[in-house]
Amino acid sequence: MYEYRTLTPEQRAELVRQRLAKGYPPHRPPHLIRDHTFYLLTATCYEHKYYMVDISRRQQLLDRLFEAFVAKGMEILAWVVLPNHYHLLVQVTNFNDLSKLFHSVHGATSRQWNLEDGATGGRTVWYSYSDRAIRSERHYYTTLNYIHNNPVKHLWVKSAYDYAQSSIHWYLQYYGREWLHHLWTEYPVRDYGRAWDDI
Repeated sequence: MYEYRTLTPEQRAELVRQRLAKGYPPHRPPHLIRDHTFYLLTATCYEHKYYMVDISRRQQLLDRLFEAFVAKGMEILAWVVLPNHYHLLVQVTNFNDLSKLFHSVHGATSRQWNLEDGATGGRTVWYSYSDRAIRSERHYYTTLNYIHNNPVKHLWVKSAYDYAQSSIHWYLQYYGREWLHHLWTEYPVRDYGRAWDDI
């Protein structure tokens, strides 16, 4: 999205032409694989602005997400909510429900936060969401580690255990620190996001 703004009008037109030729939407993330069970779902605040610095907002969002996913018969297996984006590892029952689900959650939080901040005129809070189908057991557990390490990656905390809006605390309670350490050793993150299909 941000690179697009630096392009000339000719470069923008060519980029859109290439995306449309592949069957992608012109400006939004494509949702290419719709038949898997597990997905990494990511949503970002518009222009990566920090609309969720306050812990209560991150918790509000998390509560709404759980409510929405449970209502659709889907299970959130891992999560992290940072001040400007979030990641979820989800067992998806119907991929086609995701768009409405995110629209509902993002719409409700946008309205609430805009009212709280006195941001009239329809301030855009959310950009969109992207999905990544989980390909294998290794991909699954590496994704789990990626989610839990995300607050460290973005320098919000020094230890993943110090971040509140993360499923690491649930895993710590039910599986223990030794299990989490084994997972981290067995499925290291290392350049996560590159060569997705090789994981």
